[in-house]
Amino acid sequence: MRLGVLTISLSLLSGAALAHGPTPQKVDQTIVIAVKPDAVWKVVGEFAGIDRWHPDVARSEGSGGNKSGGSRKVTLKSGGTLDEGLDEMDAAARSYSYRLSEPDLKGLPVSSYTATLTVSPEGDGSKVEWLGRFYRGDTGNEPPENLSDEAGKAAMNRYFADGLKGLKARVEGKPAP
Repeated sequence: MRLGVLTISLSLLSGAALAHGPTPQKVDQTIVIAVKPDAVWKVVGEFAGIDRWHPDVARSEGSGGNKSGGSRKVTLKSGGTLDEGLDEMDAAARSYSYRLSEPDLKGLPVSSYTATLTVSPEGDGSKVEWLGRFYRGDTGNEPPENLSDEAGKAAMNRYFADGLKGLKARVEGKPAP
């Protein structure tokens, strides 16, 4: 009898060890822009102004300005909204960090994210880096394909890349991609 209880207990423990929640994912996109950092920051440094340079954004409305605790509601052209809160703005370092306040899986197939956007000198121009950490849209053990780690990573990479290309086109005075 004791051996049977031990076998059942070990079986349950091994199953629990295999089941785990999501692991954090990361995306990191950079672009070099042939414009001085201060000029790039003038465009990208307005937290609620993402609709002026990101081609996937239909509208952005903000409150609280560029201060910690500020927020923006981003309406995407593809549908869905991103409610984001500003954690930190460092204009002298040309960098800000923010997070998703409320997920909308139609907007991006992720349940949460934090992101940092930084503009730094690169030769005669600028390098803009957009780094994000996130969790997939379905945080259960067996997510559907459209809410998986891979779907989240693909969507975040596309969103960041599109944004950086749009920013480059905007500040270099070229047509948006």
